[in-house]
Amino acid sequence: MKIVLASSNEHKVKEINEIVAGSGLEFILPPVGFDPVENGTTFEENSLIKAKEAWKLARTWTLADDSGLCIEALGGKPGIYSARYAETPQKRIERVLKEMDGINNRKAYFACAMTLINPEGSVEFTHTGICDGFITTEARGQHGFGYDPIFLVKNSDRTMAELDDDEKNRISHRSIALRAVLDYINAARLAENV
Repeated sequence: MKIVLASSNEHKVKEINEIVAGSGLEFILPPVGFDPVENGTTFEENSLIKAKEAWKLARTWTLADDSGLCIEALGGKPGIYSARYAETPQKRIERVLKEMDGINNRKAYFACAMTLINPEGSVEFTHTGICDGFITTEARGQHGFGYDPIFLVKNSDRTMAELDDDEKNRISHRSIALRAVLDYINAARLAENV
């Protein structure tokens, strides 16, 4: 079963396909012209906006996610603005580290809201995955992308960027949300076969 992933990020498509390997699902990029206006105020709203935009182009099963880093001491920032917090990934990391300088409360979490839309264009299922952790004082690790080098995974001594792909795909916010979507799809498949 092919599902359009409402994203132009090939890395994200690759990561999600690695997580679902062996499930019978394959995620593909949306048709040309996918360019949603993400003007929601929550991850859930932006996920829905992207899912609907991709569905309009593909008219088939569509999955969207919206994710980001939320830091307690910064009132939840960068939050839905995570990808736009500065011009480049490195500058975004530098901005967060500067804003967190001297702050003792380093609690943070990654959130990922997913929205599954069926071929008729209706919302079929939604779920938000959370991965708790802390902001480090310096970047560590070579894997992953985005804020991974400064996100220390809770109950671990490693940042998300110090985990290999398999380890990250077991505990990440995206994999938690995606597993819930997979469970829903598999339950629906079983129900159809009863």
